[in-house]
Amino acid sequence: MSPIHSSIALSKAGAHYGHLSIPYSYNLGGWANLQVPIASLRNGPGPTVLLMAGNHGDEYPGQVAILNLWRELEITEITGHLILIPCLNPPAAQAGTRLSPLDGKNFNRCFPGNPKGTPSEILAHYLTTIVFPVADVVIDLHTGGRSLTFLPTAHMHLVSDATQRKAMLSATEAFLTDVAFLYADVAGTGLLPVEAESQGKIVVTTEMGGGEVVPASVHRLCQRGLRNVLIHSGVLKGDLVTRTQPVRWVQALDREDYRFAPESGLYESCVDIGESVQEGDKVGRIHFLERPGRKPILVVAHAAGMLIAGRAPSMVKQGDCVACIAHDVDPWGALK
Repeated sequence: MSPIHSSIALSKAGAHYGHLSIPYSYNLGGWANLQVPIASLRNGPGPTVLLMAGNHGDEYPGQVAILNLWRELEITEITGHLILIPCLNPPAAQAGTRLSPLDGKNFNRCFPGNPKGTPSEILAHYLTTIVFPVADVVIDLHTGGRSLTFLPTAHMHLVSDATQRKAMLSATEAFLTDVAFLYADVAGTGLLPVEAESQGKIVVTTEMGGGEVVPASVHRLCQRGLRNVLIHSGVLKGDLVTRTQPVRWVQALDREDYRFAPESGLYESCVDIGESVQEGDKVGRIHFLERPGRKPILVVAHAAGMLIAGRAPSMVKQGDCVACIAHDVDPWGALK
């Protein structure tokens, strides 16, 4: 049983706004509660869509997009049930960090969670056992945070079930990004999307750029795409926007597609995000402040493709991901 107290009932019709209260203790609060905002808009028959952002605190466009929907949407615009969680990790968002300051956890590595664990693990368990089971569609909005800058893309895993995959491909394309991205998990297990996928949900995620400075164009893209996906899913009334040009699908499914710093130092990007590279091309160089005369170490492309993501901070540690190279693919081909 979850120790979380919800101030709203997801089963009730109408518009309800409240919090999930997660008990925890700290030095100045023996009976403290982490408050995670949640809204439930339920109006008649239709799909149930769970919409979330702030999985990592330093990823802001999705949080802004959901906060705008929180204030703007009227219950009469809903056909079915829309659940909004604008920030899954408020302490991290306020601190501008990827990990939660409360427990040091990466929330996106906490699934399926633990009702007797840390605040992050308790919330992951609540989503896994209480919220995911009632949802048809799960949307989890990300950026590269402070560590990586991504070409703004909607993206997804390549799930094995053909029916689920078709639905996810269609929903991902409805986000209206020019490029869509199939990705692999190279940094561990316990991801929120994987848990939702394992329950058979239609899962859509994004990488809306990166860094704390968010251009207005990225905010517009995220908000426009999000509304269109909600219309596509059938939970929001409105006119569906269809693309005039096909989406460019790319994938990075091999570990070699993710380029890591071989040494610590000062990183120089040599290719802009979105540019094409050939095998052996110089993607970046690592310089050494302590030894200015030392020749920089090169980071090179292992194969031809597109640089879909690159290092954001200039200082790198050995093992940091500094580039991701994606390759053109037709994900619909295997389904035809």
